[in-house]
Amino acid sequence: FPTPLSAMAMVCISDFEAYAKKYLPKIAWDYFAAGADDCTTRDENILAYKRGFLPYRIRFRPRMLRDVSVVDIRTKILGSEISFPIGIAPTGFHQLAWPDGEKSTARAARAMNTCYIASTYSTCTLEEISAAAPGSLRWFQLYIHRNRAASQQLVQRAEALGFQGLVLTADLPYTGKRRDDVRNGFRLPPHMKVKNLEQAFEVCKMSLSFHSLCWHAPHETKTTGLDPSVTWNDIYWLQSLTRLPIIIKGILTREDAELAVRHGVQGIIVSNHGGRQLDEGPATIDALVEVVEAVRGRVEVYVDGGIRKGSDVLKALALGAKCVFIGRPALWGLAYKGEEGLQDVLRILQDEFRLSMALAGEYFVCNGGTSKLHAQIFLSHQCFIYCRLCQCLRDRPTPGSVLKAVISLLTCPPNRGR
Repeated sequence: FPTPLSAMAMVCISDFEAYAKKYLPKIAWDYFAAGADDCTTRDENILAYKRGFLPYRIRFRPRMLRDVSVVDIRTKILGSEISFPIGIAPTGFHQLAWPDGEKSTARAARAMNTCYIASTYSTCTLEEISAAAPGSLRWFQLYIHRNRAASQQLVQRAEALGFQGLVLTADLPYTGKRRDDVRNGFRLPPHMKVKNLEQAFEVCKMSLSFHSLCWHAPHETKTTGLDPSVTWNDIYWLQSLTRLPIIIKGILTREDAELAVRHGVQGIIVSNHGGRQLDEGPATIDALVEVVEAVRGRVEVYVDGGIRKGSDVLKALALGAKCVFIGRPALWGLAYKGEEGLQDVLRILQDEFRLSMALAGEYFVCNGGTSKLHAQIFLSHQCFIYCRLCQCLRDRPTPGSVLKAVISLLTCPPNRGR
């Protein structure tokens, strides 16, 4: 007879996923797993790490005989040191996965010495999260609501409680259509609350539908309270409220990356909301290179979405990310054994990342990025030509300049490594 899943050794992240799918209530599993529409972008986030982003193939170029007897995987994000470049992304409603909810998440992050981004839609208050893991590295993720006074209150509470960064989510003017949530009529159980908003919004006391966060048509914004009128100028408004560094989450293009830098943010999280917002957008690892090239080291760049192995982390760092953040895998760890299960997830990724570093001939993370990692991403000559042509086309070329670029590239193969 097969070994029961609960008794199996948890060897990789997919083991935690299988456990969570088997043992979580269906409505909770569907909420965590949901992607927008056909879930194409959700699935592409994972597949892109395996097949690469066309016309690239994401493959390592390992270096040998480099003394990897000691591999240092520490790094710093916005000046704070973490033990390894894997943080916990903001996700909502952790009590659906484990009774202690975000308090267990915060304790696990502290135990592993990494960053936890607490969501506006937590089922524990900011005060409870802070008390659960004093002295830990915590950022607060903000959705701007139509009630601006309440949003201001949240920002100032977070700063007073010792949160060290403010993460503005930019990709949710409306909630994406997640079909399983619509079919299930998803809403929180009566004993769970969106506690941070309960203190700030009178509407929370009026209707449980506020807590449901299921899909609504654009004209129904009163149901969720989200403000669809947010613009880049609202970053200046946030800067007037707090001295916390501002990180913007949800950037996928060069144009928006440049705007983020121009408006004074300190960090960018390349993210598509786990594929839960606009379907058919780019996978985050696809968008990472474009964003990194646009910011040119002026701000730190992070990425989330689709990370399931330590080698995925190494690929993201080799492409220029300073750190990665995990969302669903953290929830699967909570569903397995709460704080202990989440630590297990983080430890597996940490060990896999360290092993990938060593096998690639890397012995320290330093500042990340392609200039620091010998495990460079493989580019064929044809791919190099394609990318240079795309760059040429963005620069509004003449037919003559395009022909000249093609001839130059065909006769001068790129340097493939150092």
